[in-house]
Amino acid sequence: MRMVTGYFRPTAGSISIGGVDMLEDPETAKRSIGYLPENAPLYSDMTVASFLGFCAEMRGLNGAARSRAIDRVLELCFLENVRNQSVDTLSKGYRHRTCFAQSIIHDPDVLILDEPTDGLDPNQKHEVRGLIKRMGQNKAIIFSTHILEEVEAACSRAIIIDRGRVVADGTPDELKKSVPGCGTLDEVFRAITRPDTVK
Repeated sequence: MRMVTGYFRPTAGSISIGGVDMLEDPETAKRSIGYLPENAPLYSDMTVASFLGFCAEMRGLNGAARSRAIDRVLELCFLENVRNQSVDTLSKGYRHRTCFAQSIIHDPDVLILDEPTDGLDPNQKHEVRGLIKRMGQNKAIIFSTHILEEVEAACSRAIIIDRGRVVADGTPDELKKSVPGCGTLDEVFRAITRPDTVK
């Protein structure tokens, strides 16, 4: 994921975002990407709105466009009631949603999310899954998770990687049907991957 987002340079292969080569024109390619790392950094002394305003400016949004972007993501991520609250006073769930909001502040065509529901309570998870599904209707969304119920709830395609190799690729239903006797993606995962305890 860090290679796709341009943080690491790949040693082989190529990466194209919206038809733009990440190696040849990384600045243009990155404009199309929203990225939520697993442990996204926050400035704890800023309010939620000022942090999102800073992120909007970093993405080239100023004036009325910046204000509209902040209002849009506050509403989308259910952050309006903590808008003027300092980041260091937020719960883990609100912090994570603030990080999610920064990833979509510029309305990117491609979203790359690492553990997007980490630290959220069941209601917040439900809201974020719904948001991901809705945004997936007109955006390309890639997310990495070890919580396979997330995949079943929000994904139209799943890829299982074991020790750096793709071992399964298809819709969640196709993957469940591909391994006899498996009714969940957890069972499929355990059936086709090797536990760390096995050498």
